[in-house]
Amino acid sequence: MPRQKIDEVEMPFLDHLEELRWRIIRSLIAVGIFTILAFFFSDYLLDFLLYSTRNLKQPINLQVLKVQAVFVIKLELALISGIIFSLPYIFYQIWSFVAPGLLEKERKYVIPVIMFATISFLAGSAFAYFVIIPFALDFFLGLAPPNVTNNIALDFYFGFMARIILVFGIVFELPVVSLFLTKLGILTPEFLKKYRRYAIVVFFVLAAILTPPDPTTQILLAIPLVLLYEVTIWISYFFRKKEKQTLQETNESTS
Repeated sequence: MPRQKIDEVEMPFLDHLEELRWRIIRSLIAVGIFTILAFFFSDYLLDFLLYSTRNLKQPINLQVLKVQAVFVIKLELALISGIIFSLPYIFYQIWSFVAPGLLEKERKYVIPVIMFATISFLAGSAFAYFVIIPFALDFFLGLAPPNVTNNIALDFYFGFMARIILVFGIVFELPVVSLFLTKLGILTPEFLKKYRRYAIVVFFVLAAILTPPDPTTQILLAIPLVLLYEVTIWISYFFRKKEKQTLQETNESTS
């Protein structure tokens, strides 16, 4: 059977660039709107961000060392929240851009893929906030001698948390990428199994680049990456098997 596309008319390269530009503009507009809305609730968001400091085993004293520090933190927090709240719409724009190159029947995956991608990002962020960050804070603060007080600048604390939360959110998108590439026929479970050892090395290198320069946080990021890679193999195997069954049933019905 010929491969039926959603859009049979091929677009010129410049038209693809124009469409991509408008997809990006729409996504940026959505981020801007949600950022403005989030700024009005920045006090509540900042209080939520500081919640993890209340249950630490090691005492911590957060300080404001710059006049504009709190205002800048609220702006950055609003921007990050705007991006997170815009994720479903951003994923929809990405899907709409690549959809013309997919099979007609693959349009039904748009809602599950968007939900899966959003939930994966939120799951990674929640894992970082509730598990990784408290553990890391207790570990690092516990290294201080008894006669040393842990006085941390608020902007440094916010930067530490924001980087870890965003990195884990992005890392947890690995199964979504696997699902997407498997559906396109680019990724196979055999390929993933063959290069598993190389992937593990790459994960530890990425963890060293993306996390603060300490081995503990690097390991805490590398381990979920390895586990997610194993989940990715299972996802690729499952959808590859399902795709073969569907193709076999189609051939039997047409023969």
